[in-house]
Amino acid sequence: MRVWILAIALVIAGCQNNAYVEYENVAPTSFPVLTAKGMAPISSQQGDTQALRQQQAMRAAKLDAYRELAEQIYGVRVSGTSAIDQQLLQGDRFETQIDGLVRGAEVVRIYPVGDNYVAELKLDYEKVWQLFQQAPKQRIKSVVYY
Repeated sequence: MRVWILAIALVIAGCQNNAYVEYENVAPTSFPVLTAKGMAPISSQQGDTQALRQQQAMRAAKLDAYRELAEQIYGVRVSGTSAIDQQLLQGDRFETQIDGLVRGAEVVRIYPVGDNYVAELKLDYEKVWQLFQQAPKQRIKSVVYY
């Protein structure tokens, strides 16, 4: 009986798959290019001088364009509530949330249009791919079995 148990244990141990698996990154066949526009009014900005308000409007337009890029990449989380009393709509409330990290975007141009500044951004996924390829790869330092 002990011989059979030992034989079965050896057969099961022999079926174990010990293999080292190495992965490589495969480049996509096409790289999309995303564009986004952001807009901000000059007159609504806080500041003592017109030049300061223009500078703040340019920054706000650029941030608005980055927000739009994040929407395109990660999507938008939308949550809403509605209040109904006696079959009559009392109120609606909607909230949106965007969260993400945008790397590799470049400012195409920022220009005034009337009382607004418009910022145009471009995100080329080929550039993003190259940025991630340059990042240091992680490797296994040690493995401890318990």
